[in-house]
Amino acid sequence: MTDDLRLGVIGAGGQRSVLAAPAHRPGRGSRVTAVCDTDPARLRESARRLGAAGAVLVTDHHRLLKRDDVDAVLIATPDDTHAAIAIDALHAGKAVYLEKPLAITIEDCDEVLRVAAKTGTRLYLGHNMRHMGVVRLMRDIIRRGDIGEPKTVWVRHFVGRGGQYYFKDWHAERRRTTGLLVQKAAHDIDVIHWLTGGYTERVNALGDLMVYGSLPRRPAGEPPSEGWLTASPWPPTSSTGFHHRIDVEDVSVMNMRLDNGVIATYQQCHFSPDYWRNYTVIGTHGRLENFGDEEGAVVKVWNSRQSGYRDDSDIAYTVPPATGDHGGADGAVLEEFLRFARNGGPTDTSPVAARMSVAAGYLATLSLRENSAPYTVPRLDPDLTDYFARHQTNKSRTRQ
Repeated sequence: MTDDLRLGVIGAGGQRSVLAAPAHRPGRGSRVTAVCDTDPARLRESARRLGAAGAVLVTDHHRLLKRDDVDAVLIATPDDTHAAIAIDALHAGKAVYLEKPLAITIEDCDEVLRVAAKTGTRLYLGHNMRHMGVVRLMRDIIRRGDIGEPKTVWVRHFVGRGGQYYFKDWHAERRRTTGLLVQKAAHDIDVIHWLTGGYTERVNALGDLMVYGSLPRRPAGEPPSEGWLTASPWPPTSSTGFHHRIDVEDVSVMNMRLDNGVIATYQQCHFSPDYWRNYTVIGTHGRLENFGDEEGAVVKVWNSRQSGYRDDSDIAYTVPPATGDHGGADGAVLEEFLRFARNGGPTDTSPVAARMSVAAGYLATLSLRENSAPYTVPRLDPDLTDYFARHQTNKSRTRQ
Protein backbone atom coordinates (compact mmCIF):
# COMPACT_ATOMS: atom_id res chain seq x y z
CA MET A 1 0.00 0.00 0.00
CA THR A 2 2.93 2.34 0.60
CA ASP A 3 3.62 2.28 -3.17
CA ASP A 4 0.16 3.62 -4.00
CA LEU A 5 -0.14 7.08 -5.52
CA ARG A 6 -1.98 9.00 -2.80
CA LEU A 7 -4.79 11.17 -4.13
CA GLY A 8 -6.76 14.11 -2.81
CA VAL A 9 -10.14 14.92 -4.33
CA ILE A 10 -11.14 18.60 -4.31
CA GLY A 11 -14.79 19.24 -5.07
CA ALA A 12 -15.94 15.79 -4.02
CA GLY A 13 -19.61 16.72 -3.93
CA GLY A 14 -19.77 17.70 -7.58
CA GLN A 15 -20.88 15.61 -10.54
CA ARG A 16 -17.35 15.32 -11.94
CA SER A 17 -15.91 13.77 -8.79
CA VAL A 18 -17.27 10.33 -9.77
CA LEU A 19 -14.11 9.95 -11.85
CA ALA A 20 -12.18 9.50 -8.61
CA ALA A 21 -14.09 6.40 -7.52
CA PRO A 22 -12.15 3.92 -9.71
CA ALA A 23 -8.91 5.59 -8.59
CA HIS A 24 -9.43 4.38 -5.04
CA ARG A 25 -7.88 0.91 -5.18
CA PRO A 26 -5.61 0.47 -2.17
CA GLY A 27 -2.70 -1.83 -2.80
CA ARG A 28 -3.25 -1.66 -6.57
CA GLY A 29 -1.53 1.56 -7.49
CA SER A 30 -3.62 4.42 -6.13
CA ARG A 31 -5.87 5.38 -3.26
CA VAL A 32 -7.86 8.39 -2.12
CA THR A 33 -6.40 9.64 1.16
CA ALA A 34 -8.12 13.03 1.50
CA VAL A 35 -11.41 14.50 0.35
CA CYS A 36 -12.39 18.17 0.23
CA ASP A 37 -15.70 19.90 -0.30
CA THR A 38 -16.91 23.28 0.91
CA ASP A 39 -20.22 21.71 1.98
CA PRO A 40 -19.55 19.79 5.24
CA ALA A 41 -22.92 18.08 4.99
CA ARG A 42 -21.86 16.35 1.77
CA LEU A 43 -18.31 15.44 2.74
CA ARG A 44 -18.89 12.12 4.50
CA GLU A 45 -21.38 10.97 1.88
CA SER A 46 -18.98 11.99 -0.88
CA ALA A 47 -16.17 9.94 0.67
CA ARG A 48 -18.52 6.96 1.00
CA ARG A 49 -19.62 7.33 -2.62
CA LEU A 50 -15.98 7.34 -3.70
CA GLY A 51 -15.37 4.16 -1.66
CA ALA A 52 -12.88 6.06 0.50
CA ALA A 53 -14.67 6.07 3.85
CA GLY A 54 -11.35 6.21 5.71
CA ALA A 55 -10.07 9.33 3.93
CA VAL A 56 -9.35 12.55 5.80
CA LEU A 57 -12.21 15.02 5.32
CA VAL A 58 -11.61 18.79 5.01
CA THR A 59 -13.63 21.80 3.87
CA ASP A 60 -10.62 23.95 2.89
CA HIS A 61 -8.48 22.84 -0.05
CA HIS A 62 -5.44 24.60 1.45
CA ARG A 63 -5.51 22.11 4.35
CA LEU A 64 -5.61 19.22 1.91
CA LEU A 65 -2.66 20.59 -0.07
CA LYS A 66 -0.52 20.84 3.06
CA ARG A 67 -0.86 17.13 3.82
CA ASP A 68 2.15 14.86 3.39
CA ASP A 69 -0.08 11.91 2.51
CA VAL A 70 -1.30 13.52 -0.76
CA ASP A 71 0.87 13.16 -3.88
CA ALA A 72 -1.64 14.32 -6.49
CA VAL A 73 -5.03 15.99 -6.63
CA LEU A 74 -8.13 15.62 -8.78
CA ILE A 75 -9.85 19.01 -9.07
CA ALA A 76 -13.57 18.66 -9.76
CA THR A 77 -14.80 22.08 -8.67
CA PRO A 78 -16.86 24.66 -10.63
CA ASP A 79 -15.08 26.21 -13.61
CA ASP A 80 -14.41 29.63 -12.11
CA THR A 81 -12.30 28.06 -9.34
CA HIS A 82 -10.10 25.90 -11.58
CA ALA A 83 -7.24 28.30 -12.11
CA ALA A 84 -6.84 29.40 -8.48
CA ILE A 85 -7.00 25.89 -7.02
CA ALA A 86 -4.70 24.46 -9.70
CA ILE A 87 -2.14 27.20 -9.02
CA ASP A 88 -2.28 26.48 -5.29
CA ALA A 89 -1.76 22.76 -5.95
CA LEU A 90 1.13 23.33 -8.35
CA HIS A 91 2.88 25.57 -5.83
CA ALA A 92 2.35 22.84 -3.22
CA GLY A 93 4.11 20.34 -5.49
CA LYS A 94 1.05 18.14 -6.04
CA ALA A 95 0.50 16.66 -9.50
CA VAL A 96 -2.76 18.05 -10.84
CA TYR A 97 -5.64 16.44 -12.70
CA LEU A 98 -7.95 19.24 -13.81
CA GLU A 99 -11.32 18.66 -15.40
CA LYS A 100 -11.96 20.80 -18.44
CA PRO A 101 -11.92 23.68 -18.98
CA LEU A 102 -8.42 24.68 -17.91
CA ALA A 103 -9.87 28.06 -16.83
CA ILE A 104 -12.60 30.43 -17.99
CA THR A 105 -10.32 33.16 -19.41
CA ILE A 106 -7.21 33.11 -21.59
CA GLU A 107 -5.28 35.08 -18.98
CA ASP A 108 -5.99 32.51 -16.27
CA CYS A 109 -5.10 29.63 -18.60
CA ASP A 110 -1.73 31.20 -19.32
CA GLU A 111 -1.04 31.80 -15.63
CA VAL A 112 -1.71 28.15 -14.79
CA LEU A 113 0.71 27.09 -17.54
CA ARG A 114 3.34 29.55 -16.32
CA VAL A 115 3.12 28.25 -12.74
CA ALA A 116 3.30 24.63 -13.91
CA ALA A 117 6.45 25.38 -15.91
CA LYS A 118 8.03 27.45 -13.13
CA THR A 119 7.44 24.87 -10.41
CA GLY A 120 8.02 21.81 -12.59
CA THR A 121 4.89 20.24 -11.10
CA ARG A 122 2.98 17.91 -13.42
CA LEU A 123 -0.25 19.26 -14.90
CA TYR A 124 -2.80 17.07 -16.66
CA LEU A 125 -6.06 18.09 -18.37
CA GLY A 126 -8.99 15.70 -18.42
CA HIS A 127 -10.02 16.09 -22.06
CA ASN A 128 -11.58 12.65 -22.07
CA MET A 129 -12.97 12.91 -25.60
CA ARG A 130 -9.47 12.22 -26.93
CA HIS A 131 -9.98 8.74 -25.47
CA MET A 132 -13.50 8.20 -26.85
CA GLY A 133 -13.67 5.37 -29.34
CA VAL A 134 -15.47 7.41 -31.99
CA VAL A 135 -12.91 10.24 -31.83
CA ARG A 136 -9.94 7.87 -31.98
CA LEU A 137 -11.55 6.05 -34.89
CA MET A 138 -12.06 9.30 -36.82
CA ARG A 139 -8.46 10.29 -36.13
CA ASP A 140 -7.20 6.90 -37.36
CA ILE A 141 -9.21 7.29 -40.57
CA ILE A 142 -7.75 10.75 -41.18
CA ARG A 143 -4.20 9.63 -40.40
CA ARG A 144 -4.50 6.76 -42.87
CA GLY A 145 -5.37 9.23 -45.59
CA ASP A 146 -8.84 7.82 -46.34
CA ILE A 147 -10.20 11.33 -46.98
CA GLY A 148 -6.94 12.98 -48.00
CA GLU A 149 -5.85 16.18 -46.30
CA PRO A 150 -8.63 17.56 -44.04
CA LYS A 151 -9.81 20.99 -45.13
CA THR A 152 -13.08 21.68 -43.31
CA VAL A 153 -14.92 20.37 -40.23
CA TRP A 154 -18.57 20.82 -39.27
CA VAL A 155 -19.73 19.85 -35.78
CA ARG A 156 -23.35 19.83 -34.66
CA HIS A 157 -23.82 19.32 -30.92
CA PHE A 158 -27.35 18.32 -29.89
CA VAL A 159 -27.38 18.88 -26.12
CA GLY A 160 -30.50 17.02 -25.07
CA ARG A 161 -31.35 17.72 -21.39
CA GLY A 162 -29.30 20.90 -21.70
CA GLY A 163 -31.90 22.75 -19.67
CA GLN A 164 -31.41 20.35 -16.77
CA TYR A 165 -27.63 20.19 -16.91
CA TYR A 166 -26.68 23.80 -17.64
CA PHE A 167 -29.50 26.17 -16.71
CA LYS A 168 -30.49 25.06 -13.21
CA ASP A 169 -27.22 25.62 -11.35
CA TRP A 170 -24.01 27.69 -11.53
CA HIS A 171 -23.45 26.80 -15.21
CA ALA A 172 -26.12 29.38 -16.10
CA GLU A 173 -24.00 32.35 -15.00
CA ARG A 174 -21.35 33.82 -17.26
CA ARG A 175 -19.33 34.96 -14.22
CA ARG A 176 -18.90 31.26 -13.35
CA THR A 177 -18.27 29.91 -16.86
CA THR A 178 -17.81 32.83 -19.31
CA GLY A 179 -20.31 30.91 -21.46
CA LEU A 180 -21.15 27.46 -22.76
CA LEU A 181 -18.77 27.83 -25.71
CA VAL A 182 -16.09 27.55 -23.03
CA GLN A 183 -17.76 25.28 -20.51
CA LYS A 184 -19.42 22.82 -22.88
CA ALA A 185 -17.65 23.28 -26.22
CA ALA A 186 -14.06 23.07 -24.92
CA HIS A 187 -14.08 19.31 -25.61
CA ASP A 188 -15.30 19.62 -29.19
CA ILE A 189 -13.03 22.52 -30.08
CA ASP A 190 -10.14 20.43 -28.78
CA VAL A 191 -11.26 17.47 -30.92
CA ILE A 192 -11.44 19.69 -34.03
CA HIS A 193 -7.87 20.79 -33.33
CA TRP A 194 -6.72 17.20 -32.67
CA LEU A 195 -8.32 15.75 -35.81
CA THR A 196 -6.92 18.41 -38.12
CA GLY A 197 -3.52 19.11 -36.55
CA GLY A 198 -3.99 22.86 -36.09
CA TYR A 199 -5.17 25.47 -33.62
CA THR A 200 -7.78 28.19 -34.12
CA GLU A 201 -6.25 31.55 -34.98
CA ARG A 202 -9.36 33.52 -36.03
CA VAL A 203 -12.95 33.21 -34.74
CA ASN A 204 -16.37 34.81 -34.80
CA ALA A 205 -19.78 33.66 -33.58
CA LEU A 206 -23.54 34.13 -33.22
CA GLY A 207 -25.65 33.12 -30.25
CA ASP A 208 -28.71 33.85 -28.15
CA LEU A 209 -30.73 32.82 -25.10
CA MET A 210 -33.76 31.63 -27.03
CA VAL A 211 -35.71 29.31 -24.70
CA TYR A 212 -34.56 29.15 -21.08
CA GLY A 213 -34.39 32.90 -20.49
CA SER A 214 -38.17 33.25 -20.16
CA LEU A 215 -38.99 30.12 -18.13
CA PRO A 216 -39.86 30.07 -14.39
CA ARG A 217 -36.90 30.53 -12.06
CA ARG A 218 -36.45 29.69 -8.39
CA PRO A 219 -35.47 32.36 -5.85
CA ALA A 220 -31.81 33.13 -5.22
CA GLY A 221 -30.40 30.85 -2.52
CA GLU A 222 -32.99 28.13 -3.05
CA PRO A 223 -31.39 24.82 -4.15
CA PRO A 224 -32.65 22.86 -7.14
CA SER A 225 -35.49 20.44 -6.45
CA GLU A 226 -34.65 16.83 -5.68
CA GLY A 227 -34.05 14.77 -8.80
CA TRP A 228 -33.47 17.84 -10.99
CA LEU A 229 -30.62 16.20 -12.91
CA THR A 230 -32.52 13.03 -13.76
CA ALA A 231 -35.86 14.62 -14.60
CA SER A 232 -36.83 14.60 -18.27
CA PRO A 233 -39.54 17.23 -18.83
CA TRP A 234 -40.83 17.54 -22.38
CA PRO A 235 -41.10 19.87 -24.12
CA PRO A 236 -38.31 21.97 -22.56
CA THR A 237 -40.72 24.89 -22.15
CA SER A 238 -42.68 22.82 -19.57
CA SER A 239 -39.74 22.75 -17.15
CA THR A 240 -39.51 24.97 -14.06
CA GLY A 241 -37.07 25.73 -11.25
CA PHE A 242 -34.35 27.34 -13.33
CA HIS A 243 -31.40 29.17 -11.79
CA HIS A 244 -32.27 32.66 -10.57
CA ARG A 245 -29.70 34.22 -12.91
CA ILE A 246 -29.34 33.02 -16.51
CA ASP A 247 -27.06 35.06 -18.77
CA VAL A 248 -25.41 32.42 -20.97
CA GLU A 249 -26.67 31.43 -24.40
CA ASP A 250 -28.64 28.24 -25.17
CA VAL A 251 -27.88 28.37 -28.92
CA SER A 252 -24.52 29.26 -30.42
CA VAL A 253 -22.67 28.94 -33.71
CA MET A 254 -18.94 29.65 -34.01
CA ASN A 255 -16.71 29.81 -37.07
CA MET A 256 -12.98 29.10 -36.91
CA ARG A 257 -10.01 29.46 -39.20
CA LEU A 258 -7.11 27.33 -38.01
CA ASP A 259 -3.43 28.13 -38.37
CA ASN A 260 -3.08 25.37 -40.98
CA GLY A 261 -5.82 26.83 -43.17
CA VAL A 262 -8.63 24.51 -42.07
CA ILE A 263 -12.04 26.17 -41.73
CA ALA A 264 -14.37 24.76 -39.09
CA THR A 265 -17.76 25.47 -37.59
CA TYR A 266 -19.28 24.34 -34.29
CA GLN A 267 -23.00 24.54 -33.49
CA GLN A 268 -24.55 23.94 -30.05
CA CYS A 269 -28.25 23.70 -29.10
CA HIS A 270 -29.46 23.04 -25.54
CA PHE A 271 -33.12 22.25 -26.20
CA SER A 272 -32.73 19.37 -28.64
CA PRO A 273 -34.76 16.18 -27.93
CA ASP A 274 -31.66 14.02 -28.44
CA TYR A 275 -28.11 14.12 -27.12
CA TRP A 276 -25.19 13.40 -29.42
CA ARG A 277 -22.48 14.98 -31.53
CA ASN A 278 -22.27 14.84 -35.30
CA TYR A 279 -18.85 15.40 -36.89
CA THR A 280 -18.32 15.88 -40.60
CA VAL A 281 -14.74 16.15 -41.86
CA ILE A 282 -14.14 16.83 -45.56
CA GLY A 283 -10.71 16.40 -47.08
CA THR A 284 -9.12 16.56 -50.50
CA HIS A 285 -10.13 12.95 -51.30
CA GLY A 286 -13.35 12.31 -49.39
CA ARG A 287 -15.63 12.87 -46.45
CA LEU A 288 -16.25 11.14 -43.12
CA GLU A 289 -19.22 11.46 -40.80
CA ASN A 290 -20.15 9.79 -37.52
CA PHE A 291 -23.58 8.42 -36.72
CA GLY A 292 -23.76 8.21 -32.93
CA ASP A 293 -20.86 8.78 -30.56
CA GLU A 294 -20.81 5.82 -28.15
CA GLU A 295 -20.05 2.09 -28.50
CA GLY A 296 -21.64 0.72 -31.66
CA ALA A 297 -21.66 4.08 -33.41
CA VAL A 298 -20.67 4.08 -37.07
CA VAL A 299 -18.23 6.31 -38.92
CA LYS A 300 -18.89 6.36 -42.66
CA VAL A 301 -16.47 7.38 -45.39
CA TRP A 302 -17.32 8.48 -48.93
CA ASN A 303 -14.17 8.62 -51.08
CA SER A 304 -14.62 6.74 -54.39
CA ARG A 305 -16.62 9.01 -56.70
CA GLN A 306 -18.93 11.98 -57.07
CA SER A 307 -22.66 11.32 -56.78
CA GLY A 308 -25.95 12.56 -55.45
CA TYR A 309 -26.89 11.73 -51.88
CA ARG A 310 -26.27 8.08 -51.07
CA ASP A 311 -26.45 6.33 -47.72
CA ASP A 312 -24.27 3.46 -48.95
CA SER A 313 -20.88 4.85 -48.01
CA ASP A 314 -17.72 3.43 -49.53
CA ILE A 315 -16.43 2.33 -46.12
CA ALA A 316 -18.22 1.98 -42.78
CA TYR A 317 -16.36 1.53 -39.49
CA THR A 318 -18.01 0.54 -36.21
CA VAL A 319 -16.79 2.02 -32.93
CA PRO A 320 -15.32 -0.91 -30.97
CA PRO A 321 -16.83 -2.16 -27.70
CA ALA A 322 -15.77 -0.41 -24.50
CA THR A 323 -16.78 -0.41 -20.86
CA GLY A 324 -17.36 2.56 -18.60
CA ASP A 325 -18.70 6.07 -18.95
CA HIS A 326 -18.29 8.01 -22.21
CA GLY A 327 -17.48 4.85 -24.10
CA GLY A 328 -14.64 3.92 -21.76
CA ALA A 329 -13.01 7.34 -22.09
CA ASP A 330 -13.32 8.24 -18.41
CA GLY A 331 -11.41 5.15 -17.34
CA ALA A 332 -8.77 5.64 -20.01
CA VAL A 333 -8.13 9.28 -19.16
CA LEU A 334 -7.84 8.42 -15.46
CA GLU A 335 -5.33 5.66 -16.18
CA GLU A 336 -3.28 8.06 -18.29
CA PHE A 337 -3.23 10.63 -15.50
CA LEU A 338 -2.17 8.11 -12.85
CA ARG A 339 0.68 6.93 -15.05
CA PHE A 340 1.71 10.49 -15.86
CA ALA A 341 1.55 11.66 -12.24
CA ARG A 342 3.79 8.78 -11.19
CA ASN A 343 6.22 8.50 -14.11
CA GLY A 344 5.76 11.45 -16.47
CA GLY A 345 6.13 10.98 -20.22
CA PRO A 346 3.91 11.66 -23.25
CA THR A 347 0.13 11.92 -22.92
CA ASP A 348 -2.68 12.13 -25.45
CA THR A 349 -4.10 15.18 -23.67
CA SER A 350 -2.20 18.45 -23.62
CA PRO A 351 -2.27 21.56 -21.39
CA VAL A 352 -1.37 23.70 -24.41
CA ALA A 353 -4.23 22.20 -26.42
CA ALA A 354 -6.53 22.84 -23.46
CA ARG A 355 -5.48 26.49 -23.46
CA MET A 356 -6.11 26.78 -27.17
CA SER A 357 -9.61 25.31 -26.92
CA VAL A 358 -10.51 27.73 -24.11
CA ALA A 359 -9.03 30.64 -26.09
CA ALA A 360 -11.18 29.85 -29.13
CA GLY A 361 -14.34 29.40 -27.07
CA TYR A 362 -13.67 32.48 -24.95
CA LEU A 363 -13.16 34.76 -27.94
CA ALA A 364 -16.15 33.25 -29.74
CA THR A 365 -18.23 34.12 -26.67
CA LEU A 366 -17.00 37.71 -26.81
CA SER A 367 -17.82 37.75 -30.52
CA LEU A 368 -21.42 36.56 -30.20
CA ARG A 369 -22.00 39.23 -27.54
CA GLU A 370 -20.44 41.93 -29.74
CA ASN A 371 -22.39 41.59 -32.99
CA SER A 372 -20.18 38.78 -34.34
CA ALA A 373 -16.97 40.81 -34.18
CA PRO A 374 -13.99 38.70 -35.33
CA TYR A 375 -11.15 37.97 -32.91
CA THR A 376 -7.60 36.75 -33.34
CA VAL A 377 -6.38 34.20 -30.78
CA PRO A 378 -3.27 35.47 -28.96
CA ARG A 379 -0.20 33.28 -29.25
CA LEU A 380 1.12 31.41 -26.25
CA ASP A 381 4.60 32.21 -24.94
CA PRO A 382 6.95 30.05 -27.09
CA ASP A 383 8.87 28.97 -24.00
CA LEU A 384 5.69 27.51 -22.55
CA THR A 385 4.84 25.80 -25.82
CA ASP A 386 8.33 24.30 -25.85
CA TYR A 387 8.14 23.18 -22.21
CA PHE A 388 4.90 21.29 -22.68
CA ALA A 389 6.04 19.86 -26.02
CA ARG A 390 8.84 18.21 -24.03
CA HIS A 391 6.18 16.58 -21.82
CA GLN A 392 6.88 19.01 -18.97
CA THR A 393 10.58 18.21 -18.71
CA ASN A 394 13.11 21.04 -18.54
CA LYS A 395 16.10 21.15 -20.87
CA SER A 396 18.71 20.42 -18.25
CA ARG A 397 16.94 17.23 -17.23
CA THR A 398 16.48 16.24 -20.88
CA ARG A 399 20.26 16.31 -21.41
CA GLN A 400 20.95 14.10 -18.39
